[in-house]
Amino acid sequence: MNDSLCENARRLFAHYDDVAQLPSSAAPFVIAKLLEEGDSRDLRWLIGMCPENELGDWLDRHGARQLSRRSRSFWKVILDRAVSTTPSSGDELWPL
Repeated sequence: MNDSLCENARRLFAHYDDVAQLPSSAAPFVIAKLLEEGDSRDLRWLIGMCPENELGDWLDRHGARQLSRRSRSFWKVILDRAVSTTPSSGDELWPL
């Protein structure tokens, strides 16, 4: 995924010398960054690279740890994933 990261999204990774050199294992990090801070062009690129069902699976596996509560709730609605009504232990420990 990272090899063809859209030029527009590279601004989100300014602290990396070369985003294209990130290993493929960094894909969850790239997805989190784009879902949390990406604009419409970034998200169009992401959805073009990852089908919505894969993003939904990523959200189920990693979203609680890698996205803010607000972003996680938004993407759960957008990706048609069940929205939990009970807070996770992470939400209880870190209410911000």
